[in-house]
Amino acid sequence: MNILSKEKSGESGMERGLKSRHVQLIALGGTIGTGLFLGAGQSIHLAGPSLILAYLIAGLACFFLMRALGELLLSNTECVSFIDFIKKYLGPKTGFVAGWTYLVCWITIAMAEITAAGLYMQFWFPDLPIWVTGLFLLVVLFLLNSITVSAFGETEFWFAIIKVIAIIVLILTGVILVSIHYKTPVGYASISNLTNGSFFPHGFKGFFLSFQMVIFSFVGIEMIGMTASETKDPQKIIPKCINDVPVRIILFYVGSLVALMCIYPWNFVSPSSSPFVQVFQGIGIKSAAAIVNFVVLTAAASSCNSAIFTTGRMMYSLTKGSKNKFAKRLGTLSKRGLPTAAIFFSTLLIGLSVILDIVMPSGVFDFISSVATTCFLFIWSLIVITHYQYRKSLSKEQTNALTFKMPFFPYSDFFTVGFLVFVGVILIFRIQTLVALLGSVVWLIGLYGFEIYRSKKLE
Repeated sequence: MNILSKEKSGESGMERGLKSRHVQLIALGGTIGTGLFLGAGQSIHLAGPSLILAYLIAGLACFFLMRALGELLLSNTECVSFIDFIKKYLGPKTGFVAGWTYLVCWITIAMAEITAAGLYMQFWFPDLPIWVTGLFLLVVLFLLNSITVSAFGETEFWFAIIKVIAIIVLILTGVILVSIHYKTPVGYASISNLTNGSFFPHGFKGFFLSFQMVIFSFVGIEMIGMTASETKDPQKIIPKCINDVPVRIILFYVGSLVALMCIYPWNFVSPSSSPFVQVFQGIGIKSAAAIVNFVVLTAAASSCNSAIFTTGRMMYSLTKGSKNKFAKRLGTLSKRGLPTAAIFFSTLLIGLSVILDIVMPSGVFDFISSVATTCFLFIWSLIVITHYQYRKSLSKEQTNALTFKMPFFPYSDFFTVGFLVFVGVILIFRIQTLVALLGSVVWLIGLYGFEIYRSKKLE
């Protein structure tokens, strides 16, 4: 019997409980967050209709990123995370920096989402303390993640379904309103509203600046790189999910943006509130704000759920085989094949957000979150560079034997890394993003310096 057909994979010992629909929705749901439901109005005002083109270009880069990641995963489906490949092809020091950076990024994101969930709950219960919602959500998600990996997959599946349904409803609403030429408070729903005079209303400056928000809306797409060792029949499921998900993401993002700007001209879309609420209230749905608030609460819970899954696996991967007594405990699996100790510890770290909400000014935490998000440019670039090194290490016969090849290699790798560098350059031109970029550079240099010092001390 093939060892991979059993419940646990041979080398990692982790349970293979994730089905195809789980993996597809994990990758899809991980990228559809509050940025679309609440922040789309701000993005539209910055770039206008050209935002659609920005999403298409960023979507192409993310597709190549996913294909590079998929090829790495299929080369060894026993690896717990893509960090294992970075260590192998770019060196242990780079792997150390990438692993701990990715871990801290997700913990920071989860902290922000836990706080956001508490704020969303106050929409219905104004007197409910933020920490009560955060604590309840963390306990529930920890228990779900500690049962079986399929329990996590099922939870994330339904979280993602709620977000997807909300987007589909918006797109269908747009189609219907345009078809009947519906009268809105600012005119009529029409395809002509899409440009409203100009495709680049703020010139190329607004178009280029929008890439920062666009690319960061895809944060989480690489999460599929944490699922290979726990996926049933990864050789079949991983390629299918990678080929399907980018197209769906582009469809949902581009489709919802087109629907919004057909119903309301881009300059009438509210930059300070959810455009979803604006559309649904405009057609007479009085409970629109409550519905969208429920969706964004789900999105926050989904992001936190993904963070617990990801940080647990990453912490397990980074501490596995450690000689330190505490780290060694984190690098062990439960009888169910889950890194329960690592999941518990990462949940505790996320739970610190309750304390930070009290003692740390919001501006400081916003800065930390921005730095963490910016670091994803570094992580994604390493994945593509690792793929390039992997392909260069193969013989001609091994390359020909590959069943899931990166299209247009090596030019697709060059394009993707070049695009990510381009986004990094774009960050220089706004003070908020420049500060976050400098903070991420300081973090990465400091972490790399620490690893050099630690390595020398162990020699």
